[in-house]
Amino acid sequence: MPKVFIVDDDEFLLDMYAVKFRESGFEVEVARGAEEALKKIKSGYIPHVMLLDIVMPGMDGFEMLRTMGKEDLFKTIAVIVLSNLGQKEDIERGIQLGAKDYIVKAHFTPTEVVKKVEALLGAKA
Repeated sequence: MPKVFIVDDDEFLLDMYAVKFRESGFEVEVARGAEEALKKIKSGYIPHVMLLDIVMPGMDGFEMLRTMGKEDLFKTIAVIVLSNLGQKEDIERGIQLGAKDYIVKAHFTPTEVVKKVEALLGAKA
């Protein structure tokens, strides 16, 4: 069963995406911020894919990507940014920092996000 890790400070979005992924056969873990997500990863949780929001209190998603790069955590985790920041510079920055894809929340339904993750996992297999 593929594991997806959803990192977002918005409780409503966490629940909505978690339900969609579970309905599609994923094992789901959530974190309500970058610090909580890093703690889970450093304590041994290794998902196949992480959906990472950018705008969060404390450590933002860009800083988390930077930290993951420094600590060589991309070898085992494919990160997809899932954010409402949709400027070209934001997207380029996310990809440069190691994200495999960048999804602007307003442009995709949760079902489409699940399909993008499934496509990424299919490409990795």
